[in-house]
Amino acid sequence: MGGDPIQVPFYFLIYLLSLLIVVLLLIQIAKIILFYHHRKPVASTAQTPPGSLGFPFIGETIQFLSANNSTKGFYDFVLSRRLRHGKCFKTNIFGDTHVFLSGSTECAKAVLGSDFVNFNKRYLRSIAQLIGEHSLLLSATQEQHRFLRSSLGTNLGSTSFISSFIKQFDESIINTLADWAQRDTNVIVFEEALKITFKAMCKMIFSLDDADGELVDMLCKEVGIVCEAMLAFPLKLPGTRFYNGLKARKRFMDEIKKIIKERRTKTATKETQHCYQDLLQSLIPGSLSDDASNHTQVMNMSAAQIQDNILTMIIAGQVTTASAMTWMVKYLDENQDLQDVLRDQQIKLAPPGSSPLTLENLNEMSLASKVVKETLRMVSIVPWLPRVALKDTHIEGFIIKKGWMVNIDAKSIHLDSAVYNDATRFNPSRFDVSRVVQFAFWYNSPPLLNSLWTPGFKQLFYHVKQEHHLLMPYSFLAFGTGGRTCLGMNLAKSMMIVFLHRLITTYRWEVIDSDPNLEK
Repeated sequence: MGGDPIQVPFYFLIYLLSLLIVVLLLIQIAKIILFYHHRKPVASTAQTPPGSLGFPFIGETIQFLSANNSTKGFYDFVLSRRLRHGKCFKTNIFGDTHVFLSGSTECAKAVLGSDFVNFNKRYLRSIAQLIGEHSLLLSATQEQHRFLRSSLGTNLGSTSFISSFIKQFDESIINTLADWAQRDTNVIVFEEALKITFKAMCKMIFSLDDADGELVDMLCKEVGIVCEAMLAFPLKLPGTRFYNGLKARKRFMDEIKKIIKERRTKTATKETQHCYQDLLQSLIPGSLSDDASNHTQVMNMSAAQIQDNILTMIIAGQVTTASAMTWMVKYLDENQDLQDVLRDQQIKLAPPGSSPLTLENLNEMSLASKVVKETLRMVSIVPWLPRVALKDTHIEGFIIKKGWMVNIDAKSIHLDSAVYNDATRFNPSRFDVSRVVQFAFWYNSPPLLNSLWTPGFKQLFYHVKQEHHLLMPYSFLAFGTGGRTCLGMNLAKSMMIVFLHRLITTYRWEVIDSDPNLEK
């Protein structure tokens, strides 16, 4: 009657146990869903910006690289997404989430005005690896940034250093333009401008001149390869553009190390103490310094810091300045009346055949200076200013998460009709001193004055701004802003004005072929 006990197969017990675990997991998931569905909304309803993060890992990197390799250039990637998603959108490039903020000086102030607090400077991985971890552009802390900026800026901001540089560059420009005039073929301005600016940078940094032509040409070639790799996919495989860029960087650095080693040896024996008046000499430990307070900083600057920042300065000084020179030629060709007015003014200030240009001469060239500034606004050679979020923050009603890259779209601000009247027209007079009023008062006023910033007053303010062509803070970002303002800004502007003066007072020209690749 008792019979044999029922035998349950072992595999059936495992099946029941697995089923039980699945049921329990489903119950827990249901509880979580119900919890988030019925919970009370929090005070902040901010969402992340609209946009697409693309495929896992690679994001929209392929689309970015495709735009960069086209005739339209990489900014077309940003423009197309801005039209699709709005002025604030997110994407994914090289594995990082990027947020682009366009057409807002208030956004620019919120991000660029809080360096080392809410944001810090950071570039694409490919750029960071090519310019080097010790570059001023990649300073991780405020202390590192302040140290490098002070060490490098001792000469770059010196009136005597800039004056000496202007004299050298003026002589170089006179000779170069005379060579252009004797050619039987057309001049490709951008290619020639790259040579002019690179030669000037080598003279300023290393005291390399015509006798060192072979070395200068070699360094110029290597820097060109590095620049071509900056927006390439950071893949270290032989034959790739990025790999070639890293190899070119190494060859460049090997030559720089030789120059530095030779200079250190001569400095130690006091052979060159008063012979070299260049930037490198001021960075060599043991060299004389006009300012005793800076001597300790120079002594502590490592070889790696010197090398990475020399490469940074050459790239920044060569490519951006050469691009601006090229665009000035184009814009003045398209505005013959302005060209004639500028020529008359420049001839009165410094007639052809007169003594070399001086810093004082350049300071008197107000219209030429405005032509330079308007060119930089129209072109926006550096189209956006990159930062990384140091913590979660809110901008434009969206949440920006810690670690995300935030890019201030300078080009959209420069061409925004709400910021500049008739923004797409080349008009240097918009920078007349009598009309350019910076309303930093309202942006940095105490809370009592901020309380006056009501919607009605704000609307009246913008109406007055438009009527009288007043410029807002953070509306001109060609050289960055605040503590991150380009260290070589005055040198770059000097180069552009000297080139412009010698070209317009000595020659006339006609643009034969406006290369669409310049748009890149």
